[in-house]
Amino acid sequence: MEDKFNEAVSRSKQLPSKPSNEELLDLYALYKQSSEGDVVGERPGGFDFKAIAKYDAWSGFKGLSKEEAMEKYIMLVDDLHKKYQ
Repeated sequence: MEDKFNEAVSRSKQLPSKPSNEELLDLYALYKQSSEGDVVGERPGGFDFKAIAKYDAWSGFKGLSKEEAMEKYIMLVDDLHKKYQ
């Protein structure tokens, strides 16, 4: 599974077009869930909207096992390659 995940990470950097912000947040969140597990720490505050969006996206996958997150990441990269051919 880790080999397929690492291959998907490489493929995510070779998309022919830039994914939407939502898709990028999903890629980020699933990558973090796959590599680090559940988000820790407090939600960022203030006006750091990018950090807040990343935290919220990652938090949305809380409880998902690393293997499940890897599978979802691989499927997302596959879908994005089909979408942005």
